[in-house]
Amino acid sequence: MVVDRRYRGRERKLLIQPNRNGVFYVFDRTNGELLLAEKFVDRLSWASGIGKDGRPILLPGADPTHEGTKACPSVLGATNWMSMALNPSTGLFYLMALEACYIYVKPPFLWSPHPTPLEPGRKFLRAIDIETGKRVWEVPQIGPADSWGGVLSTGGGVVFFGEDSGAFAAVDAKTGKDLWQFQTNDSTELGDGHSWRASPMTYLAGGKQYVAVAAGPNILCFGLP
Repeated sequence: MVVDRRYRGRERKLLIQPNRNGVFYVFDRTNGELLLAEKFVDRLSWASGIGKDGRPILLPGADPTHEGTKACPSVLGATNWMSMALNPSTGLFYLMALEACYIYVKPPFLWSPHPTPLEPGRKFLRAIDIETGKRVWEVPQIGPADSWGGVLSTGGGVVFFGEDSGAFAAVDAKTGKDLWQFQTNDSTELGDGHSWRASPMTYLAGGKQYVAVAAGPNILCFGLP
């Protein structure tokens, strides 16, 4: 995400990227200067942090092996392509984070029809302070952690997102307090019932603001008071 704003006392042209590797990066996009690199997931086992040179400080024992090595985050990443949001008023960055690990195997390896024996991951809606990288609040998701919906932050201080439970929800942008939920009861041909694959959007029509989202095969639209 590219952002122009005041950052640590001076005007900056920023590039913000929560990476799949579990690290939240902030750069000055005019010169590539690394301004911040902090992990945004708890389950991160491949590095102890990021050095001043911007390179990860690797931990031993995290490389793939023929037998398989458990490492975190999972192959799906600590986050992925789902959209994120920054609220200029709060200075908070909102994202869906996945706490999960995976068994990484070095080829050649034998194919198996059986699933990899791992505990299920868990998703969280998290608010990150872009100046410190600290987690300000989080909303744990209830469900199988297989949804791919993003978030929408509004000027009115609300964050909209699709819960893993199938609900379309809104929370307070400053505190994460639950404000509203609508159970979509969405379903797909896979029968998982948690088919968020798109992010919320907002628009004006006739002087009234609306929020719309695709929930499974359905397009839902809500008018704001």
